[in-house]
Amino acid sequence: MTKLSVNINKIATLRNARGGNVPDLLQVAKDIQKFGAHGITIHPRPDERHIRYQDARDLKSIVYTEYNIEGNPQHNFIDLVLECKPTQVTLVPDAIGAITSSAGWDTIKNQAYLTEVIAEFQRNGIRTSIFVDPVLEMVEGAKATGTDRIELYTEEFAHQYSLGNKNGIDPYVKAAVLANELGLGINAGHDLSLDNIQFFKENIPGLLEVSIGHALISEALYLGLDNVVNMYLQKLK
Repeated sequence: MTKLSVNINKIATLRNARGGNVPDLLQVAKDIQKFGAHGITIHPRPDERHIRYQDARDLKSIVYTEYNIEGNPQHNFIDLVLECKPTQVTLVPDAIGAITSSAGWDTIKNQAYLTEVIAEFQRNGIRTSIFVDPVLEMVEGAKATGTDRIELYTEEFAHQYSLGNKNGIDPYVKAAVLANELGLGINAGHDLSLDNIQFFKENIPGLLEVSIGHALISEALYLGLDNVVNMYLQKLK
């Protein structure tokens, strides 16, 4: 089945809103794994407005499933990843101050830089993934960097699906077919939800992992975290 990695940034956002340690981020990570999720994802940003760099360090001893750290590979981020040595690092071209991720890498323009960073992570035994739009040239460019995987940026799919346009999946299918041909692993994330995840999973060949945070945590407000994690797991079979 496709693996579910739960992004816990929103738990950190809620904690930081009042200070203190409620909700307890580390306990939530423990519970999400106990509920059956295959991994924990965090996306620390330079201003630490949700996940803090210390959270990344503290989670290292808590996450016994797959640990995925996302972010823009600036110097502090690279140092953090090399210190924590997660299962996977996902490289995302976030602008400083961005509310959320808004685009994949231009893997052609940034090929030399990405190749250098990826090689450093791989030398340290960390699986690498690059955030990309479903554009065939960008998938080919990703292959040239030496990355292990790509993560398909799924915001446009989710938007089209919400409008009833199921053909919005087509570019993602083509990108996945090419990735499979090139020997790249395929992850996906951004705006995937209980409404659209099963359709996406059933149409993307070779989908290894999805990373879901905002929708999953929002759905859990109504349905409960344990229940929602298991609802995703059922849809990802």
